[in-house]
Amino acid sequence: MTMRQWWLFLLAGFAVCALSAAVPSLTMTPMSRQLPLDPVRESLVEDTFYVTEGIEVRQQLLPTAKGVTFRPGYLTVGIKVDQGGKLYGTPQRSGTYLAAVRMCAGQSCQDQRVTFVVLGNVPWEPRELTFPGRAGTPLSGEIGINGGPSGVIPTFTVTDRAKLPRDVVIGPDGHVSGVPAAAGISEVPVRICVAGNCAGVVVRLIIA
Repeated sequence: MTMRQWWLFLLAGFAVCALSAAVPSLTMTPMSRQLPLDPVRESLVEDTFYVTEGIEVRQQLLPTAKGVTFRPGYLTVGIKVDQGGKLYGTPQRSGTYLAAVRMCAGQSCQDQRVTFVVLGNVPWEPRELTFPGRAGTPLSGEIGINGGPSGVIPTFTVTDRAKLPRDVVIGPDGHVSGVPAAAGISEVPVRICVAGNCAGVVVRLIIA
């Protein structure tokens, strides 16, 4: 072997050793960054929201999966969302609007389309707030409303259930039912909402 061949052989050996030492550091780091991410499971419990022009929005995005967060920001016509999915703001124009909400679980994110139906601010008032009945006899009545935008179903929430007579309920549809256990007069606070336009009323139950 000549001197020139010997040097070439020596340099080749050094190159092989250097390459084998470098291979682990070149392959391990990129592999860890390319592991598959957990996808965001679909989707939202509700993706259509009815709100009222000029009335502050107080609603909540409810994901069907745990551990989901939302990218805060402006959605449409004065409505925003925070990281926890709370919708807030005051819509200023009536109409139907589509918006994309960014949902994330871990490092995986996807857009979810939501629809906002902004209704005109049409005045409304409760239709009936006093209900007579007799102890031991089934009670049946309906609060209801007059006015408000057409086609919108109001919701009714008892804000202090301790004020209800025993065995009497007021459902989310405003239906008063049950069999009163005793005579008496009860004044029950109820919150009525029509597409986000809410007001508190007092329902009087007179049981003989």
